[in-house]
Amino acid sequence: MSQALLVIDVQNDYFTGGSYPQWRSDAVLDQVERAITDAKRRHTSVVLIQHIADPDLGPAPFFAKGTAGAEIHSRVRRAAPDAPVVTKAFADSFEQTNLATTLTELGVNELLVCGMMTQNCVTHTAISKAAERYTVKVLPDCCSAPDEMIHMIALHALSTRVELVPSTELTT
Repeated sequence: MSQALLVIDVQNDYFTGGSYPQWRSDAVLDQVERAITDAKRRHTSVVLIQHIADPDLGPAPFFAKGTAGAEIHSRVRRAAPDAPVVTKAFADSFEQTNLATTLTELGVNELLVCGMMTQNCVTHTAISKAAERYTVKVLPDCCSAPDEMIHMIALHALSTRVELVPSTELTT
């Protein structure tokens, strides 16, 4: 089975000093960095997902095109310098993007999903209609939300549709 680690929206605006810091974002960054290292060791593809707000929809509270806050966190870029980057404007990483094409080119049939906004972009990507052709697993320890309660509610909702796997169970 060929896997891809999808790293969703680990962008500067979600960290201290950004426009919308998330719950335990620094700890999640550490976990994501480790998951990327482990993925590379297992020859698992890594795909970075970057949300850029659509300026045609009006001013964005965060992820405005061309801002430092919209940039993928530098530690993620350093951990996966050659990873393809898929740019999106919707919560679902498949919606109007080249993600499906990228995964096909990589020969992927299993997704390991992690990143920011467990209740939004992680959830919408994991249960996307387009994701139904893949085995999907979410890495809860590599995800964050505005607060712990929202994170836990989202994971509970996801648990009926996809497998939740701690990233530590993926190491070899």
